Amino acid sequence: MYSVKEIFFSLQGEGAQSGRASIFCRFAGCNLWSGREQDREKAVCDFCDTDFIGTDGQNGGKFETAQALCNFLQEFWPNNSSIPPYIIFTGGEPALQLDQDLIDCCHEYGFEVAVETNGTKPLPSGIDWVCVSPKADAELVITKGDELKLVYPQALAMPEKFASLNFRHFYLQPMDGPARQLYTKEVIDYCLQHPKWKLSLQNHKVLGID
Repeated sequence: MYSVKEIFFSLQGEGAQSGRASIFCRFAGCNLWSGREQDREKAVCDFCDTDFIGTDGQNGGKFETAQALCNFLQEFWPNNSSIPPYIIFTGGEPALQLDQDLIDCCHEYGFEVAVETNGTKPLPSGIDWVCVSPKADAELVITKGDELKLVYPQALAMPEKFASLNFRHFYLQPMDGPARQLYTKEVIDYCLQHPKWKLSLQNHKVLGID
């Protein structure tokens, strides 16, 4: 059984795959915050702006099998496309539900599979693109992958803590909110001084894309 908050088709707005047509599958639930405002102050990740509670979002629901979910996901990809569907599993924390059956089923359907995870839970094998976004002092068990995307600033998760990990791409993303302009300037300055890191913007918010 897979509990999905929402599924939608849009452009990836962040990181190395920014601008790419993608099917987003947002799983319900997270291990670093309950999703309830009354718990935010004590949460490991206290800045999340995503609703991942329940299954009542756009195209959300409960899917009994991996095949049932894959059948539904493929409906969102343009029928005339010669490009394989690109699926991004996100959350919440997708690793709480993402299992080997679902990854294998996605590949049987010809999907290219990406995951956006906080990196604190093991992942099944065979994922085509692994993006880890560390949160505060939560211990990482996923220390290698395709992309490390760090929201900045986090007092307990500064860039130098992760620079030696085995990722192909390193991105800093200014934290959204009232101080976003200030944080953006700080990220730009950091990237100029540390060229290993690249700037990631939430382009979907800038452009007003869902």
